[in-house]
Parts: sequence; C-alpha cells; structure tokens
Amino acid sequence: MTVLRPKRTPTAPVRPAPSASSSRTPAQRLLGRDWRLAAVFTGPTLVLVAGLILVPIVSSVVTSTTERHGAETVFVGLDNYTALIGDAVFHRGVLNSFVFTGYAEIFKVTFGLVAALLLHHLRRGRAIVAAVILLPWVIPTVVTAFTWRSLLDPIFGSVNVLLTDTGIGPALASLGLVDRWPAEWLSDPALAMPSVILVNVWKGIPFFTVTFLAGLKAIDGHLHEAAMVDGASLWQRFLHITLPGLRPVMIVTVLLSSIWTFNNFDLVWLMTQGGPGDATAPYVMVAYSKAIQQLQLGAGAAVTLVMLPVIAVLVVLLVRVMRRSDLPGADDLGRRRLTPPQRRALPWVLAAVSVLVLAWAAPRIAWKAALVLAVFVVLAALVGRLVSALAARGNRVAARVVGGTGSGVALVALFGFVLAPLYWMTVTAFKSDDQIVARTGDLWPAPWTTEQFTNLFTGRAFGTWYVNTILVSVASTVIALVCAALAGYALARLKFRGSESFTVTILLTYVMPGALLFIPLYRLVSGIGLNDSLWSLVLAYPTFTLPFATWLLVGYFKSIPADLEEAALVDGCTRFGAFRRIVLPLAKPGLLAVALFTLTNAWNEFLFAFVFITKDDYKTLPVGMQSMIFGDVVPQGQLAAASLLVSIPVVLMYGFGQRFLTEGLTAGAVKG
Repeated sequence: MTVLRPKRTPTAPVRPAPSASSSRTPAQRLLGRDWRLAAVFTGPTLVLVAGLILVPIVSSVVTSTTERHGAETVFVGLDNYTALIGDAVFHRGVLNSFVFTGYAEIFKVTFGLVAALLLHHLRRGRAIVAAVILLPWVIPTVVTAFTWRSLLDPIFGSVNVLLTDTGIGPALASLGLVDRWPAEWLSDPALAMPSVILVNVWKGIPFFTVTFLAGLKAIDGHLHEAAMVDGASLWQRFLHITLPGLRPVMIVTVLLSSIWTFNNFDLVWLMTQGGPGDATAPYVMVAYSKAIQQLQLGAGAAVTLVMLPVIAVLVVLLVRVMRRSDLPGADDLGRRRLTPPQRRALPWVLAAVSVLVLAWAAPRIAWKAALVLAVFVVLAALVGRLVSALAARGNRVAARVVGGTGSGVALVALFGFVLAPLYWMTVTAFKSDDQIVARTGDLWPAPWTTEQFTNLFTGRAFGTWYVNTILVSVASTVIALVCAALAGYALARLKFRGSESFTVTILLTYVMPGALLFIPLYRLVSGIGLNDSLWSLVLAYPTFTLPFATWLLVGYFKSIPADLEEAALVDGCTRFGAFRRIVLPLAKPGLLAVALFTLTNAWNEFLFAFVFITKDDYKTLPVGMQSMIFGDVVPQGQLAAASLLVSIPVVLMYGFGQRFLTEGLTAGAVKG
C-alpha cells in the first residue's frame, strides 16, 4: 500500500518584522521619537525659563564681579565677596535669616501637626474647619502684615489692651518674657524678631495643617487598630506609627517652607522694614539695600550669591526626597546604609543640633520659645496620659469625655488665634477715624460707617492700583497657563531626549527664590526701558508662576489614561488634536487649580513690584498700600478697608474653586 504524502514546496525564510526603532530616522534615534513635537510644545516654556531665570542667574554672577564708580561700571573681581567678610550688616542679616527661619519652622511644624491631628479625629464639620484654618494662607501677605501691625501697635492696637485686662501682660513681664509692660512689640529690639516670627507662624500654620492632614489620611488605619489590640498607648501609637507615616510629607513640607521663609522679604519689610535698627533685617533686605537703595548692584548680587549654597542644599534635599519614590529600591538602599538604631536616632540628632545652633544664635529668644513650647507640650501630654489611663481602667466614657473636651478647647484656641486678626481687620474697616483715635468700640464699631472706604477711593489712587493688579495678574496667569499646559503635556506624554532633565530643571526653578532674581531682572527691565511699566511685571511674574504651573500639570496629565489619546490617534486624530479635544477637557480641574494658584500668587506679589515700580499710576495693590504710610503716620482705617477689599476676591476664588483645587492638587501630588 502506497501512502501519498503532500509534496513540500520550498518556502522562503521568515524575516522578522521591522522593529519600531529601526523605522525611525537618525534624528529620532538620537533625540527621541517625538522630538519635533516636543520642541514645539516645550519651546515657549524653555525660552521663558532660560531667558528669565537661567540667564539672569548667570548675569547675576557677572554683575557680582563689578562695581559702580560714578557713571561707569568697572570689573573688581572678587572684591565684593571679600568685602562681605568684614561687613557687620551682612553678618547680622544672615544671622537674622537663620533665626527667623529656624524658630518659625519649629512652631509651624508643632502647631501644624497639632491642628492636623485635631482635624483628622474630627467627625463633623471637618471641611468647614479646614476652610477657616486655610484663611491666613489665602489672604495676601500685605494684608497679614498691616493687620498684625495694627494689632501690635502700642497705642491703637488691641493686643496690649486685651493682655492687660486679662492680667496676662503683667504676668509676662514678671516672668521676663517681655522687658516691660505695656510692650512695644515692633519697636523693641528684643521683641521685634519674636513678633515677626509669630506672624509668619500664623500665616504658615495652614500650609502645614493641610499637608499633614493629607499625610494622616494616607496612613493605614489597620496599623493603629493592631497597635491598640497589642496594648499600645496613645503616645506609643503616635511615636511609632503616626510620625513614621508622616515622615516623607513632613520632610518635603519643612524643606519647601524653609526655602520660602529663608528668602522672605515682603512680610518683614511691611512690618518693620528691618528695624528697629537691623534687628529683623534678613539677608534679602541687605541685598536690596545695597543694590537698589545704594545703587551698588554688584555688592547686592554678591550677597544673594553667597547665600546660594545654603539654598542649593535645601533644594537638592527637596529634589532627592520628592524623586525617591520614583526610583525602585531607593528606600531599601537607604535602609541598607543605616542600621535601625541609627535611623531612629538621626532625626533626634539633627533636631538637637538645630536647637543648639538656634540657642547660640539667639539666646534671648531660645529660652522664651522653649518655655512656650513646653507649656503646650506638657498640657497635651497630660491630657493624653489621662485619656490613656482612663481607657486602661475600662472607663471609656470618661476617656472619651476628657479627650473630646481637650480637643474642643484646643480647637477653640486655634480658631481664636486664626480668626482674631481677621475680625480686627474687618471691624476696623467700618470704624470712623474718631473711633480709632479715641479707642471707642474696639471690638464692635458704634456706629458702623463706610467712611474709610469713601476716603480710600476719593483721596487716593486705590482704584488705579486695583485695575493694575487685575491686568497684571490676568496677563501673567494666561501666559503661565498656556505655556505650562503645552510643556506639561510634552513632559508627561511625549518621548524625547532630555525630558527628565527638563522636569528636574522646572522643579529647581520652581523653588528658586525671588531674592536671587530681582537684581538681574531689574537690570534687564532697565536695559530695555520697561521701568515703571506694567509690562515689567508681566515679564517678571512667569519666573515664579510658570515653573509651578508646569510641575503641577505634569503630574495631572500623567493621571489621565493614555488609552483615550491612543484611540483618538488610531481614528486619525493628530497628536495636537488629541491634546486639544481629549486631554484639555479632562484636565479642567488641574487647569483651574493652576489658574487659581498663579492668579493669587501674582495678585499677592510684592518684591518685584516694589523694585520695578515707583510711579503711583503703575503700582499694584501691595505696593500701593505700602505707600499709604508716611513715616509714623499710619492710616489704620483706610489700610483695614483696603485689606478687606484686597482679600475678598482671593477668598471668593478659593471658596468657589475649592473642589477643583483639591482634585487638581491631589492628582498632581500623586503623579508629580
């Protein structure tokens, strides 16, 4: 039997399908698949960042090697730097910056953590309480400064009156916390710095509270339940679960806040102008005095550049912490470098060293700050110990009552601390000049009057300042929003060489202080004839609005599923069409959050407007309000009315945009 088999025909060898990389052009293999489109999307941001931040920094280095002799500028090498070695004013400014930052951060961390814990355990009304606590952070710095300046005024302010009537003021004097009573808070060299620190803490607590509250929500609740089953006390759970869980958020928050506080200019200038003497003048004010008031741009630039290593250390630490979660195995690597006892001891060692340095730098403030903190810590520890003891004995009802009472008292105290200055500003705006001078109706105007608002618009250029602020804020917001949306999408979606480096550069420029840029930008706007022009502010404001907007939108665009765009591309849509029709509509919360932040930052900005603008017709609200003060003549009522009018738009924007703000920031924080 013959078996028929099919005849085999020779087949050609199977060739592998060409890979995607082999189909790319040499330029695509070198620069990345999407380099052409990426160049278009990132081009505007790259030009602005390079032209307004990177180039001015290089220009500042060159300027620091020059000196003005009459109408000529001559090269002097390192003379400006060597002159700082024996400059007592510079030494005092650097010391003031470290003292101001160190003590402010200690109190902001402490009270921010306490406020976050109170809100975290609050069952009802948490959103309302959080919104109220956020108010000091929302309102402009100029409003904060003038409100507290009015409160602390030894003649017309209510702080001395309230402390005297309650007996607290004389007790403070008997304890040595103040040298004499009634106290001259801003004109006494021993009290001026603590007073400015207090105001910075008041304004900074909301930022710490919100970030710590987000960190507390991220901690797994099962850890606390397991610890309770094992018999861990409240303090033990806080020490071994809460604090370790908050460590990443706490590090980022403290580093960011330290950078901002160390380079603070507007709050100190508006409250004390660095006085009395140079008791509160930070290094930024020393640079301003040399560069702008004395017209020695080289000496001023040298002051800012000498402090650049300090800022650079903080920035590098911030970048490493923020990027660590993106690097696989980074946490394991850190654990292998340190043993468990070393990891536990390191934070305490750093804290001890910092406290010793601060005690050496400002011994008169150190023991006062330690006493204030000790009182709050002891009270909290006593309440916690009492609650734990009652719970251990099985008396859970009493433990719940004691804990609730303690939390309620703490919340009331926190509310009073937050709202008292805002209430004072509001009622002062509706007092007549006679009521303010005669000190009648301190807490309730009798009668209420709109006299201050009428005088504000009839006798001053307040309406012009308002229009200028709106124009500059809207223009800078539009520029930041358009450029950031394009660049953020490119960094989140497109493949091109250098995208990671560009993202890091954006983050670095985001935390770059304005103190480093105002001198070279002042030279830039002077060179092109834009002094005393609103265009100078529109040109300068992207230095702090654009990097933040881009960084936030990168994270938000990454949170949008890429499958939607790929489906649009398959259907024949171009990449730009997918960006415009698919991504932008889905990114509305992120875009609104960015618009809100950039608008309010531009609305509140003081340093650039103060340096660039001198004519009344072009001043913005913060600078215009500062110019209302003539020597020792302070129009308390008109400043209060102006503060109220400046704050209302910002508060309303945050109120209406809170939902979009939360959604946009959450998505950006997860992926950014």
